[in-house]
Amino acid sequence: MTRALITGGAGFIGGHLSEVLLDKGYEVTIIDDLSTGRFENVEHLTGNPHFHFAIETIANTAVMDRLVSECDIIFHLAAAVGVDLIVSKPIHVIETNIGGSEIVLQTARRYRRKVMLASTSEVYGKSNSAPFAEDDDSVLGPTIKNRWSYAATKAVDEFLALAYHKEIELPVVIFRLFNTVGVRQSGRYGMVIPRFVQAALKDEPIRVFGDGKQTRCFGNVSDSVRAIIALSECDEAVGQVFNVGTQEEVTILELAERVKTRAGSGSEIMLVPYNEAYEEGFEDMRRRIPDTSKIQRMVGWKAEKTLDQTLDEVIAYFRKRIV
Repeated sequence: MTRALITGGAGFIGGHLSEVLLDKGYEVTIIDDLSTGRFENVEHLTGNPHFHFAIETIANTAVMDRLVSECDIIFHLAAAVGVDLIVSKPIHVIETNIGGSEIVLQTARRYRRKVMLASTSEVYGKSNSAPFAEDDDSVLGPTIKNRWSYAATKAVDEFLALAYHKEIELPVVIFRLFNTVGVRQSGRYGMVIPRFVQAALKDEPIRVFGDGKQTRCFGNVSDSVRAIIALSECDEAVGQVFNVGTQEEVTILELAERVKTRAGSGSEIMLVPYNEAYEEGFEDMRRRIPDTSKIQRMVGWKAEKTLDQTLDEVIAYFRKRIV
């Protein structure tokens, strides 16, 4: 039985990954300090004898040493995420993302464990070369705009993981997630779809930041988890970076309209300037679409669920929780 350790395992993606790995016959242990994760994401798994959890930070090196020594593969998902958190707590974001990954890789090196490292489409920054391929240049904003600190920390994580692979042949695989969404995702840190859906179901204003013409591709978490597991089981993927996302592109304004329509909502759609939503001088990417040809060639993966299917799932999920 393969033993998996998931850092950040009580997060939105970690909970879904835990479910699928358990269904596939894995022994699953998660570690999460619940700073952004929620125990309710995995509470339904606690009766499974093959599921274990530690409510602790990955900065606790003694706990990490024990957990890594007892696993076969690490899915490193723990990170400080969400634009609200990036803007309001930049020290926490930088220290958590870089320091946490350093501890995971150091401990993995000690026991020679495979590491699946979660990265992000944010590393492409302000590049205009969409759709983004894994070997495209990154174009980040200036250091005086802390909005780019998250992208920089994840880029450092990638550099560090690839250095461990190059120098000591530690088996690592990096997957860059493009706006993964689905049921159980919280809007607490600015995640756009749960924020829009909750507003729509309450007939409250749906707040669209900027001019709403920026585009994104929203991939269903079930597709993302399929990709992560397929890459983890592919020996040829070691030492490489892969985009994971859908190519169904939508403007944020159109997204708000679709949420409103599918939820049968009477909400007003409001445009909110970035400097009111976040901070003065906030910058955003205009277009973010992945080139997924590499992962398709490597493991035959491609996204299956449409955005409308995902929106319907999320709307149904929140409709049960909003009375």
